[in-house]
Amino acid sequence: MEAEFDKIAEDYYKLHNSNLKLTGETSEYFAEYKIKDLFDLTNSLKLQTDEIFDFGCGIGNSLPYFRKYFPNSKLNLGDVSTRSIEIAKSRFPGEENYYEITEKISIVSNSQDVVFSACVFHHIPHNVHSNWFNEIMRITKQGGIMLIYEHNPNNPLTVKAVNTCPFDENAVLINANKLKKQLIELGWRNVVIKYRIFFPAKLKWLRFLESYLTGFPLGGQWYIKAQK
Repeated sequence: MEAEFDKIAEDYYKLHNSNLKLTGETSEYFAEYKIKDLFDLTNSLKLQTDEIFDFGCGIGNSLPYFRKYFPNSKLNLGDVSTRSIEIAKSRFPGEENYYEITEKISIVSNSQDVVFSACVFHHIPHNVHSNWFNEIMRITKQGGIMLIYEHNPNNPLTVKAVNTCPFDENAVLINANKLKKQLIELGWRNVVIKYRIFFPAKLKWLRFLESYLTGFPLGGQWYIKAQK
């Protein structure tokens, strides 16, 4: 994975936005959508957000929105791609901490209030997902949460976008219910699925309905919230 994403790091932003044209939105829209969801979730649950780890930060697309919605949090970002981390630092200079992810995450155990991951796990071989969920559990504080966003294999527009995306060539989409079962077996608590991103730009006047559709399994993406 490191070699794969190092190769495309320079062109990732351009490729990603080109692939998103069918939605009528840019990568910035989707990045903020996810971080706003995280903000709303932590607020509703009254969770601490002193330290946040972005697992698979890539070239830093989420970073401006972490800064916007969590200005008082210590932000930690990690990725397998050294080149992607270098680009993230140059795009958004700041005081964030970056970690190159190898077999483990070089972060102290029980230190993170929130671990966030946006469309990363479909790139990771499914037979090693458990290893990473255990590693994320290790670095998460007791009572802290993990929020994973992923593409929904039940949505035809999403499947088309993934199938035509150059950096999703080796990706395998994830069934939310299967992942929920796996996380419960691994010891995560209060595991909840919500389906998100239902309407492309042409239908954005309907987006006010999205908060009522989170149980309907046809959203373009879904997230799972799990608590340690």
